[in-house]
Amino acid sequence: GELERLLRPEYPNVVFSSVECGEPGAALPGEHRHLGRRFVLEPPAELQHCAMFYVGAEGLALSSFMLTWNRCPFSSFDPATGRGRRETFNVNRALMRRLYLVERARDARVVGIVVGTLGVAGYLDVLQHLRELLRRAGKRSYTLAVGKPSPAKLANFPEVDVFVLVACAQNSLLDSSDFYRPVVTPYELELACNPAREWTGDYLTDFQDLLPGACAHVELPAAAGADDAVPDVSLITGELRAARLCDPPAPQPPPSAALACREQTRALAEISPAASFLESRSWRGLEQQLGKTPVAKAVQGRRGIAIAYEDEGRQDA
Repeated sequence: GELERLLRPEYPNVVFSSVECGEPGAALPGEHRHLGRRFVLEPPAELQHCAMFYVGAEGLALSSFMLTWNRCPFSSFDPATGRGRRETFNVNRALMRRLYLVERARDARVVGIVVGTLGVAGYLDVLQHLRELLRRAGKRSYTLAVGKPSPAKLANFPEVDVFVLVACAQNSLLDSSDFYRPVVTPYELELACNPAREWTGDYLTDFQDLLPGACAHVELPAAAGADDAVPDVSLITGELRAARLCDPPAPQPPPSAALACREQTRALAEISPAASFLESRSWRGLEQQLGKTPVAKAVQGRRGIAIAYEDEGRQDA
């Protein structure tokens, strides 16, 4: 573009990103793809060794870039205001906040998977991946499609301990300080539930990097026995929590029309975290004061609407 034409003669090493459109093909030599953009660098240059310059207004996209390349210095220019500045965003503080949310996800028993997009390739695959991850971690999951997430919408699900937002790479970092429950990204949920994934300092905002066959995919380890389970203590509550993965589901037997006798003492039961949460809630209501309130016959009350009752004119007179 025009900006590249003006800067290239003075800065020969400058690298411009281009927006990916359509289905991405095979990567070219020296090509890097992040956050829906592609960068072409001459080997042995790497993106983590570059200084970043962002053109655009402050928002979630800039925060995503700064967390993804948290070791790079950032500057920005807003065309609407015509002002440039060196970004002083405290990346370490933001990462500490995100890692705190990871710990909240480890403590969660019920997780709500919020579908924030239906137009990004691979969103069905990541939904299945997250469901299997939560099932292996022994957590109950619910899939929610509520449109654009808001505190009022997600507050309708008080039994959910933490939400995970499935959205595009530039909108997955949601500030959940105003929400009733924390909202994490698929990568943060992987850090919480996959023992094989460790924090390396690299932050991922694109959920497609977590899918099988992607660059950052980490397989779930085999389920350990009860004797081999390592005690895990919550850093928030100080309580012990289960850190053992469950076994993968056994293959279902073929359907059969044979009849089987059922024992009379066997009962069918299903554990529902939502029902348990609702059962724990109680409301006593008004105090009845039985035997202390005098008995009176029902009398006719006021008639009309709130703006003008029938007897209001007579009372004023």
